[in-house]
Amino acid sequence: MPIAPVSPTGLFQVGITIPQQAQSNLLAVTLDVDNDVPIGPLLAELGETIRALTAGTDPRLLGLSPGDLTVTIGIGPRLVRMADPALPGTTDLPQFPHEQITPQARGGDLLIQICATDAVVPPITAAALLTQAGNRTQERWRQSAHRGSTVPLGQGRTAPRNQFGFIDGIVGPHTPAQQQRNLWLPGPPPVANATIAVLRRMELDLPRFAALPVATQEAIFGRRRTGEPLSGGTITTDPDLGAKTPDGRYLIPADAHTRRAHSTAVGVGLMLRRSYSIAEPTPGLLFISFQNDLQTFTDTLTHMTDDDALLPFTTTTASATFLILPGFDQAHPLGATLFHR
Repeated sequence: MPIAPVSPTGLFQVGITIPQQAQSNLLAVTLDVDNDVPIGPLLAELGETIRALTAGTDPRLLGLSPGDLTVTIGIGPRLVRMADPALPGTTDLPQFPHEQITPQARGGDLLIQICATDAVVPPITAAALLTQAGNRTQERWRQSAHRGSTVPLGQGRTAPRNQFGFIDGIVGPHTPAQQQRNLWLPGPPPVANATIAVLRRMELDLPRFAALPVATQEAIFGRRRTGEPLSGGTITTDPDLGAKTPDGRYLIPADAHTRRAHSTAVGVGLMLRRSYSIAEPTPGLLFISFQNDLQTFTDTLTHMTDDDALLPFTTTTASATFLILPGFDQAHPLGATLFHR
């Protein structure tokens, strides 16, 4: 059965909440933009190319159907500062423990996130967009990633399993009200309906984790392998961080990932988290979060760093943050609210 196309235009960029169930294949490409390049025309051209690619009219698709192709464009802190140093999105991520990141794999000026059900479509799409950008940009790093088998959460939502065998992305701003409060920037006008993305590529110590008893693995996550929190309920039940055993022990251990990363425990808003499994250069995870305040992510990771039982099984090898631009259409080019065409 043919896959329904996804229109790239609208109030928000696609590839975040649209489609509701994320496609199974993703390619993230980060780029630097040469210093003397006018940013407005570059972004406008990329937006026009995205419209042609998703419509299937660009010959650089080589005759393939785009299917449910989505392309999401973000700009790094340097470019945001060029537009207006007072805008959200001007701050780079700090360094954190459990990182082994080369300078080439940290930061960047431009993010191209490409998602599709057909695994052949993302690299062909990336080639077309990089050809369009020409010698105005230089690639920093890229990562292909895939969603694992998914588990239904109800209301049309699913969440994938990661390579530890546990379910990722259960909690997040899933209702329109939650997304308005936690995901989309309300302003100022140049960034209204934008959001802030964080990308983190991690190596996972699968052999050491797999050698642990299942009960120990579940204590590290704070959830059953089937997704239910150790405090009880169903997969979508909010973890009860205060629940204790009769002898006074927390049902969700003090160092469990679910507790250390929980927005209530950290005192921040919700993040829309997307996790993808990667096979190369080593088995691992590509973590992407979207939030309207970078502090939501940095405070959460700082809280995890203090005492999260999962972190010793991970090593971050790439990291970046980008302002995901507001939506666009034919009359309002991509990036036009921040840069003149």
